[in-house]
Amino acid sequence: MNGLLVIDKSGGMTSHDVVSRVRRITGEKSVGHLGTLDPMATGVLPLLLGKYTRLAQFFSTAEKTYAGTIRFGFATDTYDFEGQVAGLVTNAADLYLTLDQVRAAAAPFRGEIDQMPPAFSAKKINGQPAYKLAREGKPVELKTKTICIHHFSIDALVTDTATFQITVSAGGYVRSVAHELGQALGCGAHLSSLRRTRAGVFDLSQAWTLAALMELGLDTERALLHPRTLLPEMPSVTADATALGRMRNGAQVNLAEFTDAATVKIFAGQKDLAGIGKRVAGTLFQPMVVMNG
Repeated sequence: MNGLLVIDKSGGMTSHDVVSRVRRITGEKSVGHLGTLDPMATGVLPLLLGKYTRLAQFFSTAEKTYAGTIRFGFATDTYDFEGQVAGLVTNAADLYLTLDQVRAAAAPFRGEIDQMPPAFSAKKINGQPAYKLAREGKPVELKTKTICIHHFSIDALVTDTATFQITVSAGGYVRSVAHELGQALGCGAHLSSLRRTRAGVFDLSQAWTLAALMELGLDTERALLHPRTLLPEMPSVTADATALGRMRNGAQVNLAEFTDAATVKIFAGQKDLAGIGKRVAGTLFQPMVVMNG
């Protein structure tokens, strides 16, 4: 089975758990996710199936949008509610936080910032995931990364918990935002819930729960997105049999595509994605990815 499937992940599952379940449901062995979603988080998790896994490189810079809650009063070692308490604990009644205070503290997080990833993360240190070192009590020496927070709103504050919405560039950690917001307010904080509502161009309206996917039975292909809707920044062009033959052999091809787009999706019909081509000059394209090769 070849295509892109958007799953609405439930809490308590790793992204790999979802991949394994989709393999069993669809019978397709080649399945990969487009960006890890923490076990405690729910929401949009796009998956590539079959030969479409070859397209992963074109989705790597997609920004993500989330809704969630941040609890103030104490930090945790994982920066979320699943971790161990780290540092002092302040009772909710003693916080004396106002919505305006939290919003003011959140303001500097908007725009381009240098962010320190959590020690309990999949970031690699000499080939080892940071979380494995952290679990073993070994030193975790991570480097800051420049990210962009396009939107960060604190929508409400009830006792010790704030609700928020955030849109962050690829590689950004919402857990780190929650942790650092607690530091800025001097009371500690951690992420208490998180739901991804959008990943790139994919949102919850396109997502299937695993239960709903199972109910499709042998008709699981119905859950796949139409291939012409994928990578909307790339125009779609239909190639004739001669061009398709040359492309599958890695040769450059002339296509009836007259925009100035650097890359295009090449189809062998309405839904049969044959590959991705890079414009060499004019209407001459070099195959970058060939789906039927």
